[in-house]
Amino acid sequence: MSRGGEMVYIPDDSDFSSFRDQCESLEGWHCRYNKAGVTVWSQGQEESCAVQKIKTRISCKDVPAETLYDVLHDTCYRKKWDSNMIETYDIGRLTVNADVGYYSWKCPSPLKNRDFVTLRSWLPLGNDYMIINYSVKHPKYPPRKDFVRAVSLQTGYLIKANGAGACILYYLTQVDPRGSLPKWVVNRVSQFVAPKAMKKIYKAGLKYPEWKRKHDPGYKPWVYPEQNTLPSVSLAELSVQHADSLENIDETGLPEDHLSTSDHEA
Repeated sequence: MSRGGEMVYIPDDSDFSSFRDQCESLEGWHCRYNKAGVTVWSQGQEESCAVQKIKTRISCKDVPAETLYDVLHDTCYRKKWDSNMIETYDIGRLTVNADVGYYSWKCPSPLKNRDFVTLRSWLPLGNDYMIINYSVKHPKYPPRKDFVRAVSLQTGYLIKANGAGACILYYLTQVDPRGSLPKWVVNRVSQFVAPKAMKKIYKAGLKYPEWKRKHDPGYKPWVYPEQNTLPSVSLAELSVQHADSLENIDETGLPEDHLSTSDHEA
């Protein structure tokens, strides 16, 4: 997502428009899964040595778009529904609608757990909402010995209102998990894991209003920027995280059937 591949920048309207077009377009996408209201597409060849883009769509009845938007922002609530998460926190803010954050998640043994540092930006558009991110380097949050630093080339959500009290959620991701897993395994697993992840988010949306009523209901810094108390981060502190600059960790010996049934979130 980073322009020119080198400079860190905050996504603008054209980036959000491009992301939305990718979510809604079918051209160049191959359907890999379509069942129980969830559809998964991929772009590129599964056997390719490149990491594919994966796109997932789910229809969420009884969950308004603004509720799902809150769910995807609320790091406190994420600890309740994201069983694969080890830790997540916001590092600092760049603007009223952009920040830098950290996220780590569990991987099935014998894989090492993964983590990200990403620049995230969000945009409400009427009844629709978008959140997008890509990986960056922050000098105070270098790769850790107990994790493999993964790279988000482009990841995001498009939440579209769908009548009264319902929405459609798109999740588009292109992530390099690093390590020595063959890319075709990564691509296949991503297609398997994506429907599970989407159903988790949908269920989290159904339960969020009740949870939020009991947990600081007025606190939504992603909606009310004046509530944001994060320290400011300068773009000059950040650089683009390139996958080829990270150490490659040997993780041979993982049986494919184990990978296929794991529930980690790509």
